[in-house]
Amino acid sequence: MRLIVGNKNYSSWSMRAWLPMRHFGLPFEEERVALFESGYKERILAVSPAGKVPVLVDGAVTVWDSLAIGEYLADKYPTLGLWPGDPAQRAAARSVSAEMHAGFARLRTHMPMNIRGSYPGQGHTADVAADIARIRVSWAQCLACSGGPFLFGEFSVADAMYAPVVSRFRTYGVGLDGALAAYADRLWQLPAVQEWCAAALAETERIDDYEPYR
Repeated sequence: MRLIVGNKNYSSWSMRAWLPMRHFGLPFEEERVALFESGYKERILAVSPAGKVPVLVDGAVTVWDSLAIGEYLADKYPTLGLWPGDPAQRAAARSVSAEMHAGFARLRTHMPMNIRGSYPGQGHTADVAADIARIRVSWAQCLACSGGPFLFGEFSVADAMYAPVVSRFRTYGVGLDGALAAYADRLWQLPAVQEWCAAALAETERIDDYEPYR
């Protein structure tokens, strides 16, 4: 398998696809495309009709979009537990993942992922506060139901979907406490997350659209 990703400092969607593959030790080659640099769009369009990252190429199969990649990997490796085994928990995990996938536009706009950045207090609009409140409620409900340590017990695609949110909370100084703080710290300390972050810190590109507070 070959996974095409964007800049690790900024590309939250790429992070969501990459994390399960690395966490579960799946064999794959990584191809990084620096976004918004000369020829980047053509490189992505050569493998994906959507022209966006991430893209997973597995032989004759091409999968674009991070959530679709998670579903494909769960089908390909059914014994790894990329989704919870219990049907009710699996439905809940897919629901919160789809909510992240389709929602929280205000959080995305005002708190773009920027692992290298530190902007506590920035982006804290009333609309963003409503998104953050919803995420807090969702995490609390998942953890209370599963008993942790991750949203649905063991690490799953759902946790990968929210890893960039943890990054945003750290960059923009969003406070958490109790079980939510413990969950965010646990997710952040995963070896795969730390590997991604180390690569992000080593990058030198700067994308101005993702640096509104610089």
